[in-house]
Amino acid sequence: MGRTERIRQSGQLTQDEIQKRQTEGWRLIAVEWERDVPERGQAASPTPEHQDAPFGLRVASDCSTLVEDQTENEALLAMMELIIQDGPYSFVAEELNRRGYRTREGSKWSPVSVFEMLPRLIDAGPRILASKNWQQRKQEYHGRTHPPTV
Repeated sequence: MGRTERIRQSGQLTQDEIQKRQTEGWRLIAVEWERDVPERGQAASPTPEHQDAPFGLRVASDCSTLVEDQTENEALLAMMELIIQDGPYSFVAEELNRRGYRTREGSKWSPVSVFEMLPRLIDAGPRILASKNWQQRKQEYHGRTHPPTV
């Protein structure tokens, strides 16, 4: 297999330029879009994209702030606890399902869905680790008697 040659073209791209490059054997592999964004305080045009609230949070009734979602927070707390115990993602998923927690879509947890939550756990970690609930769990965990190792 031969080497790949790439060039970058900036500025506006016309249909004629695209056809010329394709005739020369080039393949279009990327397009980058940009637009001007209004200054703060100016009305922005709505975008077709939306972003869901992070897991553990939901949009408040005032529709302008985020508030904690108790059930999702409990799932995050359990997930953090299980991951810290250094179990495999499959065990974490099984245990979350056994405890009755479900993903936001209502499905059972899988090793992949647990893995996909890692960025959220990193983001929410400082808040979780500082919570009273976490401190209580930590004390309970350290107070447990562990079976002797052979």
